[in-house]
Amino acid sequence: MTSINRFIQFNNETVDTRLLNRMEQLSRALSSAPYLRLTTRKLWEFRPSEGAVSMSVFWRHRPKEVEQAGYLSDIYLVSAGFWRHFSLRSWRNFEQAETRLPELATQLLLMAEEFRLSDRIVAERPGTKHAFEVREKIVSGFHSDQLEQNRKKGFWADAFLNAAYLKLRGKDVSLSDELDPLFMAWTEIFSSDATGDSARTIQKILPQLEYLLSSDALHTYYTFGEPAEKTPPPRYHEGIEAEQSEEEEEIDTIEEWFQSWHRETELNDAAALEYELERGDSKLADGGREEEGAGEVEQTGTGESQGEHREDNLPDEQRKDEKKPKKANGRFGSANDGVVYYESRIDTLPVDRQQLQRWRSEQAPFVRALLKEMQKRMQQRIESERTNLHAGRLSKNLLPLVTDERPKPFYRKTAPSKQLDAVFSLMIDGSASMVDKLDETKQSVLLFHDVLRALKIPHEIAVFYEDAYEAGDAQQPNYFEWLHKFTDGSADHAAEILSLDAHEDNRDGFAIRWMADRLKQRPEKHRFMLVFSDGEPSAYNYADNGIIDTAQAVSETEKMGIEVMHLFLSGESTSEEQAAFYRMLYGNKSVSADSLEQFVEQTLRLLKRTLHLVVQAL
Repeated sequence: MTSINRFIQFNNETVDTRLLNRMEQLSRALSSAPYLRLTTRKLWEFRPSEGAVSMSVFWRHRPKEVEQAGYLSDIYLVSAGFWRHFSLRSWRNFEQAETRLPELATQLLLMAEEFRLSDRIVAERPGTKHAFEVREKIVSGFHSDQLEQNRKKGFWADAFLNAAYLKLRGKDVSLSDELDPLFMAWTEIFSSDATGDSARTIQKILPQLEYLLSSDALHTYYTFGEPAEKTPPPRYHEGIEAEQSEEEEEIDTIEEWFQSWHRETELNDAAALEYELERGDSKLADGGREEEGAGEVEQTGTGESQGEHREDNLPDEQRKDEKKPKKANGRFGSANDGVVYYESRIDTLPVDRQQLQRWRSEQAPFVRALLKEMQKRMQQRIESERTNLHAGRLSKNLLPLVTDERPKPFYRKTAPSKQLDAVFSLMIDGSASMVDKLDETKQSVLLFHDVLRALKIPHEIAVFYEDAYEAGDAQQPNYFEWLHKFTDGSADHAAEILSLDAHEDNRDGFAIRWMADRLKQRPEKHRFMLVFSDGEPSAYNYADNGIIDTAQAVSETEKMGIEVMHLFLSGESTSEEQAAFYRMLYGNKSVSADSLEQFVEQTLRLLKRTLHLVVQAL
């Protein structure tokens, strides 16, 4: 796991995940496409093969009001404008036309369509007017500056683009005696009603531009993204030739373009099953039913119960099955689709008994104090009376029978609770950067384990990491190693905790979703997840999208009724930038240990806070 203090300080910034989430939800709502993803890039663009649209980083490092209005205008354009009202047929025809200035021509058409669709969106949705006014003001200033620079450098194609933008906004600009007359034809864009109209206007002035300009545009102010000709690849099944459709589907809007990619992506996994069911042999299959007498018996099963804990009494064959990799298959967020993961008990190393005894002796006063405090609070809740009830024990104070219109003269004592109705899980970052904090982390985990054992609260402890050396485009192997499982009850797993070690990378969003999937099946009323980490998410192809994925995982988990808390493990004082970063991911439920000595202290604080919440609910 890397630190958020990057070597190149001017690039020491992270995406605002909450803002991006809001913008993504808005984009999905406007486009009626719940599968749509939103990313940030240099310019707004479309990438249907990824199911993603982008908003521009042009709006960063500006006042918050301007930044938000700029992002909103990007979302309105791509999701409410281009999405349904931009003609891909006209675009493809325009792109296929021969020209010596393809870059200039492409950007002029996108600029013209941006102008046409902005007016259309404001007319249909008056509430978007402010965002487009801010956009026009900022972008006009940008093009004015660019115009002067391009003119001085002799980049006349780029200067024409700048001037064309300003002309559409009613600005009085001049380039040269030869180029200025072309703006008369350019203003026909004001009357364009469709993409084809804009294309015809540009094709009208393009021959004269080719004659007057010696080179194409060098700067990119507009880009479309993936080529419009890019369509989903045909689906091939092993043993089946690809079926050619009799007639290719005509795609005319960006909405249809994205839907075709989304449809094919969803059908990919079903294709293999379809072949297996329709044309497969009688060998062992993942689904379906074999014909009677077909094939040989290839599996055996056992049903003998040998003890209390199911996991610890599995036959050897089934233990081997547990160590086989499992595929994420879209269950843990789109950023983790390529993940395969392994679940196993941690390999126990020889334990230093003296070290363990010393740590437990040091922590014993803290454990006893917390247990005593919890027992006292629980006793107070048990003995406290609930008065003014319609039924229960009759109160000695019978005055309400005379004075109240609807008297409630009964009371009840709170019934004692045998056990706190709560369950805990602890996820430990197992990345390489944890190597210098292992002893302090082990002490904190040991305290967590001992307190919950004493209170007889079910809990699970797991370390998570990704194999950086084996991760690639095809798959990213992730590992979960249990130190203690729910089914272990109050068993002492100090040896496993002291066997904790550092590995390579960490995929936090995936790990949080994995544990949330286990916690949501628990019957307890109060469910808590603690995450111990020492930096930001870091794994294969998991940079900015990893930060977004982690924030989304936290949000999704809390919607399940599971409270997520985070402890930032650091050997140095936490900077304001780091604190803000973790608040962005975990809200106000992130605390930091400013030194190695504070790990245990902060763990104790987290346990106190959560246990008090549980006792209050008794």
